Amino acid sequence: MLITLAFSCNQNLIKSDYQATENGVWNKDTPVEFSFSGIDTVDRHNVFISVRNDNTFRYNNLFLIAELGFPNGETAKDTLEYQMALPDGTWLGKGNGSVKENKLWYKEDIVFPTSGVYTLKLTHAMRKNGSVNGIENLQGITDVGFEIEKSN
Repeated sequence: MLITLAFSCNQNLIKSDYQATENGVWNKDTPVEFSFSGIDTVDRHNVFISVRNDNTFRYNNLFLIAELGFPNGETAKDTLEYQMALPDGTWLGKGNGSVKENKLWYKEDIVFPTSGVYTLKLTHAMRKNGSVNGIENLQGITDVGFEIEKSN
């Protein structure tokens, strides 16, 4: 008997990587860092930040600081906000069970101008309303990653 399996894959995917947080807790002073190279310097790309959360994540949004480092030493730093749940508490993102995966837009239709090693450093910037100090240990974020795809 011959069994054929079909896998759905993204033909535009160039790079993808994840890192797990420590026991589902992301410390504000522990950035998640990725290095990548071998990206075409002519084609346009979309860059996504991927976040997996579970039911211990107590917020409907997520604030991140993303720092993209270029091979020449320059950096581009962005403060980003993403909606993680609907007002009624229903999680956005995909997945069955308690863990949801969110594919969040970071950079759209960009060209990586030079060849070499790029770095992407992500930190959370969450704080409680009215609080000056950030949340030290953000619970419920199980994994943080990125994806680079060819732009259509």
